[in-house]
Amino acid sequence: MTAEVIKSITAQNTFSDEIVIQGYFNVSVDGIAGGTAVTVQRISGVDGSNFTDVDSFTANIETYGFEPEAKTYRIGVKTGEYGSGTCKVRLGQIGRGHATTTPMR
Repeated sequence: MTAEVIKSITAQNTFSDEIVIQGYFNVSVDGIAGGTAVTVQRISGVDGSNFTDVDSFTANIETYGFEPEAKTYRIGVKTGEYGSGTCKVRLGQIGRGHATTTPMR
């Protein structure tokens, strides 16, 4: 199965669409400039109503993560963490595991 969310960010408080991920997934960040910080978040809490920061990046990166449960993720720039330019972000999963852009709430 293939699923991904991609977003070009040019302002603060901007996030990708949500993606439900289970298993290994890829994180791509390109074009970080001028003090921008990109944050990966996932739904947490007993009722699944809050996004919690999982990781953040202040430089371009290609990396991966692992999610043992089917959880909803997003990637973007929080309020007060945008500097300048266009930052391109991607969360994706291809092959093994399960990902969907349809929320499982």
